[in-house]
Amino acid sequence: MRDNFLARRDWLAAAGCGMLGAFVASPLPQVVAGHQPEGGKKSPPFRLGLASYTLRKFPRLEALAMTRQVGLEYICLKDFHLRLDASDEEIAQAKEDVAKFGLTLYAGGVITMAKPDQVEQAFSYAQKSGMKLIIGVPHPDVLDLVEQKIQETGVGVAIHNHGPEDRLYPTPYEAYERVQQRDKRFGLCIDIGHTIRAGVNPAKAAREIADRLLDVHIKDVSEAAPKGRTVEIGRGVIDIPEFLKTLLELNYSGVVAFEHEKDPDQPLAGLAESVGYVRGVLAVLLRG
Repeated sequence: MRDNFLARRDWLAAAGCGMLGAFVASPLPQVVAGHQPEGGKKSPPFRLGLASYTLRKFPRLEALAMTRQVGLEYICLKDFHLRLDASDEEIAQAKEDVAKFGLTLYAGGVITMAKPDQVEQAFSYAQKSGMKLIIGVPHPDVLDLVEQKIQETGVGVAIHNHGPEDRLYPTPYEAYERVQQRDKRFGLCIDIGHTIRAGVNPAKAAREIADRLLDVHIKDVSEAAPKGRTVEIGRGVIDIPEFLKTLLELNYSGVVAFEHEKDPDQPLAGLAESVGYVRGVLAVLLRG
């Protein structure tokens, strides 16, 4: 534990004031694999975003404003901010709200899909909202239907692992076994906090399921054990530099979405600290 703390302290020292500058600067430009912004500054092949569960205690407009305040441009809406049974008019208003704040609504979730009608609802919701991806927990009984809907709509599905309490998908590996022979748009969202709570190294897992890695939920936790709880990124036990270095080496081109579950009534400070830490580490990795 102390070795991990010292390693993170060294990263902070190496990043120096650049870490703070990365946070207070204007939001990162949209990046795609191979993109090099003006001035020759390197950028990662992936994009930084937010899982709106982080801001579950706040109404949609406030959540969108806070997302922009910390400089993120991509958002995955949880049903707190856009109900699964929303009318067409409500969905249209949500899309307008997202665009007003200069955000990209890339995904929805996490969405449970235990029955066929829930699968149908999830895909209709995603299509009407313009989402390219569903972050979901599909029951094994509906996997064939999910794959069929992926092929019909072009909307991808990333199975989210939920740690040792999850009987279906505690780690990314259980999900990987279910999808590895299916449509390539049927993949995984690795939640690195739940992954390490289940005793699995997130960087190692990312390498081993890389061909199905469609989304990432990034966070830090207090312990690599079931009782571990979310803390600000850089204060916990996950080796964040190792994980981000792995994503760069894999040329991962999806979204890395912050899911800061701590302090739901006052999450902004912890979210901002987490975003700043990740940007500082990325600055060092890309410079090196």
